[in-house]
Amino acid sequence: MSLAHTPPADRTRRQPFLAADVGGTHVRLGRVCASGDPAQPITVLDYRTYVCTDYDGLEPVIADFLGTGGEAAVSGGVIASAGYQLEDGRLISANLPWPVQLAQLRAMPGLGDLRLVNDFEAVAHAAPYFDTSEVLHLAGPAHAVSGPVLVLGPGTGFGSALWIPSAAGPTVLATEAGQAALAVGTDLEIALLQELLRTRSHLPVEHLLSGPGLLNLYVALCALHGEAPVCTTPREVSDAGITGREARAVESLSVFCGLLGSTAGDLALTYGAQGGVYLAGGILPGIREFLVRSRFVERFLDKGLMREALERIPVKLVEHGRLGVLGAASWYLGQSGPS
Repeated sequence: MSLAHTPPADRTRRQPFLAADVGGTHVRLGRVCASGDPAQPITVLDYRTYVCTDYDGLEPVIADFLGTGGEAAVSGGVIASAGYQLEDGRLISANLPWPVQLAQLRAMPGLGDLRLVNDFEAVAHAAPYFDTSEVLHLAGPAHAVSGPVLVLGPGTGFGSALWIPSAAGPTVLATEAGQAALAVGTDLEIALLQELLRTRSHLPVEHLLSGPGLLNLYVALCALHGEAPVCTTPREVSDAGITGREARAVESLSVFCGLLGSTAGDLALTYGAQGGVYLAGGILPGIREFLVRSRFVERFLDKGLMREALERIPVKLVEHGRLGVLGAASWYLGQSGPS
């Protein structure tokens, strides 16, 4: 769901502004301005990545960045984050380590005109940069026909948004696909679903398809096999799975990739994403070789009569990195009206 906002003032000017991609693990900050190039409309003047747990709130992160990033002051800005904005400016999010309050941030120098946008809506606005950020081509033709572009991926949560081209300019539809019910397709996944539904009535996609979800998946598999978990963090699960040193971690990554492929295929059909599917989740580049060897593509295509349609859709892994910042900045420049 798109975060509510009041459109800022015209952004055609070249004044620097702040663009932030705020996740549950990292905050990526850029001091940016309009480039004047419609193909790639953003110039990044300064860029830094911060670890959330090193700070007790977003304000000190921004203060550090603006105090060290360069000479140019900022005039306004935008924050891309998962969550829902209340009328009083507070942001509700299950994945951030500390509360975000717009009123406090707007009191900081240069940020009186600070806006919020959904994180994957922002990534979708970075569509002009996708091909330059490509890490891996997973399936389909090298180039797609014109049509809606789906961007999705697992990070601290599971995000998804749709970029829809039109003669009047693109429209981006933010979604809450991570909160939709997870669909399973193998005997093992059915057993996992039954195990997990013992303690809850709803199993959302991001409960398994996210960084924390990978650990949830691992713990549930250990329970199914009557084993005590060895790994205690998502990083430990992914590292042990990639190296093959722990059998249950390998199984967890395998199930994770299969579920991701199936979910991506479902969403591609749901939204008619003929323009391509781009995986931008923060944890995927670290498991890309495992992803290639997994059943991801097989499960993506395994949609009965719709297999032929899915075979025509390019599926690519892109480096999330600066895409959140670039997309948030592109969204901000596209707004108009009184602040």
